[in-house]
Amino acid sequence: MTPVPEVPAEPGLVVEEATTDFCGAVIRCEAGTVTLEDRFGKHRVFPLAPRGFLLEGKVVTLVRPVVTAQRPTRTASGSVAVPGARARVARAGRIYVEGRHDAELVEKVWGDDLRIEGVVVEYLEGIDDLPSIVADFAPGPDARLGVLVDHLVPGSKESRIAAEVTDEHVLIVGHPYIDIWQAVKPSSLGIPAWPEVPRGQDWKTGACRALGWPENTGAAWRHVLSKVYSYKDLQPELLGAVERLIDHVTVGQVTDA
Repeated sequence: MTPVPEVPAEPGLVVEEATTDFCGAVIRCEAGTVTLEDRFGKHRVFPLAPRGFLLEGKVVTLVRPVVTAQRPTRTASGSVAVPGARARVARAGRIYVEGRHDAELVEKVWGDDLRIEGVVVEYLEGIDDLPSIVADFAPGPDARLGVLVDHLVPGSKESRIAAEVTDEHVLIVGHPYIDIWQAVKPSSLGIPAWPEVPRGQDWKTGACRALGWPENTGAAWRHVLSKVYSYKDLQPELLGAVERLIDHVTVGQVTDA
């Protein structure tokens, strides 16, 4: 008997069963059987018999597809995902960010990593009282504190406030942007660039106005956040800052099994 080709029964493959003329697409292939669905939605199960099917009019033997090992998936931050991993009990250490939008952006990109590490992110509604906030937190070797600051550039008000905190268990890092919105790449939003907003104006409102968006900053932020799918949508200055904070808070501590 002339050999016939063996064809993997991949989902979507359209074949005809040789003895019944039933024609349909493969929807499932299990040990010894294949399920076909015809154009009317009718399902029939057939054995994976040698020379049992026609593919484009030629006799073939359907075989079960080879299952290959899947590559590890990645979290939004780019870390290797750990399927089924349970959240770690929260550490005493914390990461503080300036506002709710900062916290939401960090959660969207680093949330999976933070839960595995047991790191909680809280927002402060500004850093004007940062020295007293740090003192109240009482950081120590087992309760490290990381702080993410907007517009942390030489000579800024934020840099002067940050310089007042000298505790060795506190790491203050930041990004150069006036607002966390600017840490989202313009290309991810389909805009050429973030606009320059004159001093004295609320930056968010001014940005909406310059971009022709409705001056509803809550709705605008939801739009911005919806366009962030992974670390690839963020500027490197923010990526590096957040990664440093996570490392600082977790350094030298054992992760629960």
